[in-house]
Amino acid sequence: MTEHPRVRIEKVEVLSDDWYVLKKTTFDYLRADGTWQRQSRETYDRGDGAVVLLYNRHKKTVVLIRQFRFPAFVNGLADGLLIEACAGLLDRDDPETCIKREAEEETGYRVEHVRKVFEVYMSPGSVTEKLYFFVAEYDAQSRVASGGGDISEAEDIEVLELGLDEALQRIDRGEIVDAKTIMLLQYAKLHRLVD
Repeated sequence: MTEHPRVRIEKVEVLSDDWYVLKKTTFDYLRADGTWQRQSRETYDRGDGAVVLLYNRHKKTVVLIRQFRFPAFVNGLADGLLIEACAGLLDRDDPETCIKREAEEETGYRVEHVRKVFEVYMSPGSVTEKLYFFVAEYDAQSRVASGGGDISEAEDIEVLELGLDEALQRIDRGEIVDAKTIMLLQYAKLHRLVD
């Protein structure tokens, strides 16, 4: 953990080290008014990840995936199925290597050239994860497999090819509710990736 003149770590407790690591940290924080305040926060560390939006400029399409997400299910998403951009954890890889691997594994498309567009902390109030966002162009020759994910990672993925406008309409209808996917679809529209 990085030392900082405004943060003094007092105690770190590991609450869970099963799927990922959940810690409770007690620390003193130097407030803007010059006083120190004792605080306690829980952080969930699942590692950093990468996400990519595959797009086809000529067909004006994007490739997304649909998969079951248990946390969304228990939070009220009726069937638990989310439409998302392809993503995955870095698993000791650099972001570019990771997202090329995940794209092929999940969608069946092999992309050689990916372009990083930004990095984002998706839920900085409790989760340490930083996501690296990419876009990559695909065509029919890029399809090397059927996709569907890795069964050993309990993935059961449906690959979807949608027009960009249709994908954006699905946001409006509440059918796409995944933040990273919404961000990339809006990026594609703003930067005219398929116009």
